[in-house]
Amino acid sequence: MKKLLLILSLLPLTMWTLSAQEFDKDNPTAPYLNTITTAAPFLLIAPDARGGAMGDMGVATSPDNYSQHHNPSKYVFNKEIFGIGLAYSPWLKSLINDIHLAYLSTFFKPTENDAIAFALRYFSLGEIQFTNENGTALYTANPNEFTLDFTYARKLSKIVSMAITPRFVYSNLGSGFQSQSAGYEMKAGLAGAVDISLFVDKEFFHQNGSIKNSELLFGLNISNIGNKVSYTGNTESRDFLPCNLRMGLSYIMNIDDYNTLTLNTEIGKLLVPSLPILDTATGKFYGNGKNRDEINPITGIARSFFDGAGGYKINPTGCFMEELRELAWSFGIEYSYRNILFVRSGTFIESKYKGNRKFITVGAGVKYNIFSIDVSYLFALTQNHPLENSMRFSLTFMLDSFNKENIKTQGKLN
Repeated sequence: MKKLLLILSLLPLTMWTLSAQEFDKDNPTAPYLNTITTAAPFLLIAPDARGGAMGDMGVATSPDNYSQHHNPSKYVFNKEIFGIGLAYSPWLKSLINDIHLAYLSTFFKPTENDAIAFALRYFSLGEIQFTNENGTALYTANPNEFTLDFTYARKLSKIVSMAITPRFVYSNLGSGFQSQSAGYEMKAGLAGAVDISLFVDKEFFHQNGSIKNSELLFGLNISNIGNKVSYTGNTESRDFLPCNLRMGLSYIMNIDDYNTLTLNTEIGKLLVPSLPILDTATGKFYGNGKNRDEINPITGIARSFFDGAGGYKINPTGCFMEELRELAWSFGIEYSYRNILFVRSGTFIESKYKGNRKFITVGAGVKYNIFSIDVSYLFALTQNHPLENSMRFSLTFMLDSFNKENIKTQGKLN
C-alpha cells in the first residue's frame, strides 16, 4: 500500500493547487508555500557519484564521462577520447528496497574539436500491487521511466564549446490503471526534449608560460525543453517537463605537481510556470493568472521569470521576491592527489517554500590506470531525502590511446 501511495504521489497535478489561505494579497512579499510541480521529475536526479558528492552539481566542473546529464558541451574538453560509465543510485532505501536509478553513458571524440555521446537513464519503481477504490487487488505492475539521449558537441574556439542533446522520455507510472471515481485510465507519458549547453574553459599559466597554474570554468545548460506530458490521454490535462536552467563557475587551483583543489558553485531554476493562487475572498487569481494547461512550453519558459504569485499585477516587489525563492544553490569542493585519489564535499540549498531540500554530501574516488570508481553519501538537513542513508556508485572506463594518432591529425583549431 505504501508503494501505491508513493506512485500516485508522483503523478503530475492535473488541477491547480489552491493555497489561498497561505497568500496575503495585502502583503505580497510575505512567503507562502507554492512548490512548482512537473511531470517526470526523475530527469533532474544527478545520476553520478562525483556530482552527487558535491551537492548534486556538475554544470561547470571539469569534464568527465557523466557530462551528458550536467553539461554535454564539456565532452570536447575531455583529455581522453573515449569513455563509458555506469552509475547506480538506490532510491528511498530506508522505506523500500527495490526502487533505483541506473545510468549508462558513453562518449567519443572523432576529432579534437568534436564529440558525440549517448546515455540511457532508467528509473525503476519496483513491483506495485494496484487496487481499486475499495481496496480490492487488481493486478501487479512494475512502473518505470527511462530516457534515451544523444549529444553532438563542438568547440567554437580554443576555450568555448556548445552542444545540443535531443532526448526521448518515457514515463510509465501506472499504465492500465483505471479509476472508476475519476473516470480515467492511466497511460504512459511520452515526450521529446532537447538540451542546449555552453562551456568555457580558460587556463592560466605561470609566468614562464609552461606550467598550467589554474583554470576558470563556466557552464550553462538549459535542459528538458520539450512538449507537455499527459498520463491519461487527455490533451486538456497535461503537465510540463522539468525544463531547468543551470549556471555555474569552477576554479581549479593546481597547488603543485601533486595536489589540486577545485571550488565550485552552481545555481538552478525551473523554467516552468508557477501554480496560480486563488484568493477565495475575491475569486481572483494571483501570479500566473491562467490555467497552466493553456500555456505552451516556450511561453512557460518566459513566464517562469515573472509569474510568482506575489503578483506582477499587485506588487512587482512581491513577484521579484517570489522568483528569488525559486533559485536553488549548490556549493562544492574537490581535492585531488596526483589525479588518482579524490575527496569531495558539497551542500544543496532550496527555499522552504519551494521544496525545502537542504542537504550536505560527501564522497571519494580513486582512479587506477583507465578505471575509476566514485562513491557519495548524503546527509539531509531539513527533511527526509530519497537518498538519505544511501550510497551512490559510479564506475568509469576512460581510454586515451585508442586511435589517438588519427585524432591528432584532424580538425585542430587555429
